[in-house]
Amino acid sequence: MVFLSELPEAKACLVRTLQELHYGRIEGLIVRGGEPVLDPMPRIVTEHKFGGDHGPPAEVEREDFALRKQVTDLCQRLDQLGDGVIEVLTVKDGLPFSMQVCAASTRR
Repeated sequence: MVFLSELPEAKACLVRTLQELHYGRIEGLIVRGGEPVLDPMPRIVTEHKFGGDHGPPAEVEREDFALRKQVTDLCQRLDQLGDGVIEVLTVKDGLPFSMQVCAASTRR
């Protein structure tokens, strides 16, 4: 089990950004050395679900918590990517759902 406090600062900030976004996508997320670059902040597009739950995930209120499988998978993908750009990172219920990476970004 991995906890938020165990992540490098950039990845922990990304997790918090996903939670705050709740539903939507992050576009043009630069990754350097397996770490997300959040300065400058990538483009964030919020999705509004009509008739849906709009509250943030329960973890938002906690300082530390165990990471869900989707988050640990994302962290592993960032490490594998190394240097590149995630064109679109889709977020559902404050968790990473899918990502799109251009083929050139995945070559080493």
